[in-house]
Amino acid sequence: VGAAGQLVTKIIEAIELKRSNVYLAQVITCRPPGNRNPEPVEVATCKPFLLQQIDIIRPKVIVALGTVAAQTLLETDTPISRLRGRVQALRGGISLVPTFHPAFLLRSPDRKRDVWEDMKKVRALLAESA
Repeated sequence: VGAAGQLVTKIIEAIELKRSNVYLAQVITCRPPGNRNPEPVEVATCKPFLLQQIDIIRPKVIVALGTVAAQTLLETDTPISRLRGRVQALRGGISLVPTFHPAFLLRSPDRKRDVWEDMKKVRALLAESA
């Protein structure tokens, strides 16, 4: 949504995809009050719905945008700064690429290069599976 959503679209288009061909999902199904990070109980409540979406869609690659998404899917408390840059296997061999959230990039534009490196990995993974 907003500037972060526009940045997501630019990131998707930068690897020669269309946003209409990308499935976007959220860790939690509704925005917490004040747009705060979700509480653990909120994540635990919504996580089964996210996993069910993954099982139905069976994506080749998942890009976990930000700390909450990466930590939830990988079941870890490792910071996103240490998770990004490495492809992880998820749920039967789906490639998971953790990277920074677009809202973070709007506050820290110097980290866009990191996301570009991650997205080049995504592009390569998609080309391999085509």
